[in-house]
Amino acid sequence: MREAHGALRPVCAACGFTHFRDPKVAVIALVAAGNRVLLVRRGVEPERGKWALPGGFMDAGEMPEEALARELAEETGLKVRIARFLGVFPMAPLARSGGGIVLAYQASIDGDESPHPLCVHDDAVEAGWFSPDDLPAALAFDSTFALLRAWRHGEL
Repeated sequence: MREAHGALRPVCAACGFTHFRDPKVAVIALVAAGNRVLLVRRGVEPERGKWALPGGFMDAGEMPEEALARELAEETGLKVRIARFLGVFPMAPLARSGGGIVLAYQASIDGDESPHPLCVHDDAVEAGWFSPDDLPAALAFDSTFALLRAWRHGEL
C-alpha cells in the first residue's frame, strides 16, 4: 500500500500498477400494482431469507435500466417498464468489495400480466405482492426500508 491518487492504494512494486477498488453498482425497483408492492425473499447473502425490493448488480457494459429489466426478469419472471429514477443509496461494504451504490427506480408491469404471475429464479427463493399493512417484518437493506416507507406514505 502506498499513496496514489490521493489515497492509500495497493500498488505493484514491480510494475507500478495501481489497483483501484471500484464500487459495485446495483439496481432495484419499486414495482407497485394497485395497492400492492413486489418484494422478493433473498436466497443468498447478504441478508439471506429477508425480503427486499427486486434487483441486483449491474454487469460491465450494461446501462442501469437494462440491468434492472434483466434482474427483474431473472428474479420474478416479469417484464417491467421503468417509470422514473428515485435516487441513489449507499451500499454497505461486502466481503469482497469496498461497498458501492444502489440506483433505485420506480417501475410498473409491462403489458397486461394480470394477476401478475411470478416465477422466481436466480437470487430469489420467493416473491410476492404485499399491501402497506401486510409487509414482511424481516426486511433487508436500508434502501428497501426507505423506499417502502415513502411508498406507504404516498410519496411515490
